[in-house]
Amino acid sequence: MISVKVKRGRPRNVETQKAILTASYDLLLEKGFESITVDKIADRAKVSKATIYKWWPNKAAVVMDGFLSAVAARLPVPDTGSAFNDIRIHATNLTLFLTSREGTIITELLGQGQFDSGLAEAYRTRYFHPRRLEARSLLEQGVLRGELKKNLDIEISIDLIYGPIFYRLLVTGEELDDSYVQHLVMNAFEGIRST
Repeated sequence: MISVKVKRGRPRNVETQKAILTASYDLLLEKGFESITVDKIADRAKVSKATIYKWWPNKAAVVMDGFLSAVAARLPVPDTGSAFNDIRIHATNLTLFLTSREGTIITELLGQGQFDSGLAEAYRTRYFHPRRLEARSLLEQGVLRGELKKNLDIEISIDLIYGPIFYRLLVTGEELDDSYVQHLVMNAFEGIRST
């Protein structure tokens, strides 16, 4: 006889989950991460705190999921057949997003993450890691197509291309626009393009 392990508890109700994610995102836009509480999310979503804690381990996780569900469509992964164009479009879309109202939330979350390890882990694993995997995939495709060096250090290349965007965003405050990203990617590709 085969033993089947039955998962206990009810599955997530899609409408309830959507209400919670929407409430957390709306509160994030209105009040900022620091002033959000699970009580406020529960009140706004018209659910109990227990419902939220049943599905998310902490405030940071539900807020990040709310944020990511709201902005997922804003960062499509390009596929033009050209590594240069794909990276340029990807980096430009990321820059446009980071400088939008929703994107400024990332800056706030980065700051709050210095004091909240759960939040830092949430934005690293749920936001930055997926963006990095997208960039990795685009560069790997460029290597496979022979556009980029065969022995390309992909991780360093990602840092080389995307690091300056975050440096300007978080440190210098200098302008981030399409022209800057175009120039940045052109210069980076001088070093990583196959010869």
